[in-house]
Amino acid sequence: MKYAILIYDENTANPSSEAPPDDVIQAVMDEYFGYSKMLRDRGAFQAGEALQPNPTATTIRASQSGGVTTTDGPFAETKEGLGGFYIVEAADLDEALELGKACPGLKYGAAIEVRPVVEFEADYADRAVERAGATAG
Repeated sequence: MKYAILIYDENTANPSSEAPPDDVIQAVMDEYFGYSKMLRDRGAFQAGEALQPNPTATTIRASQSGGVTTTDGPFAETKEGLGGFYIVEAADLDEALELGKACPGLKYGAAIEVRPVVEFEADYADRAVERAGATAG
């Protein structure tokens, strides 16, 4: 089963105007690269990316009038922001939690959320489009 390992941290929500020293950035990144390698070596790694800080986000919402609005920034004021994620393959929640507990973000004060991923059949979207076309015509 696939699980998302979501990394929430305060610096993503409220980034400092001053970047940490290069050696600190490199040390943290080396830990994440090591974590990614461990996931790959176990055959668990499916995907993973770091995200830009919350202020770079744009939120899209449907309005009650039927239109769409866009807002600069994250969808909600929050102390922590989603800084990155991994998608892993794990036998069960216990294994997914084990993988999540190994995430370097914990060492730096991040909250790690582990959540099952809904897995659709490969042709699910194609079949949905066909159904929609059949009901429209």
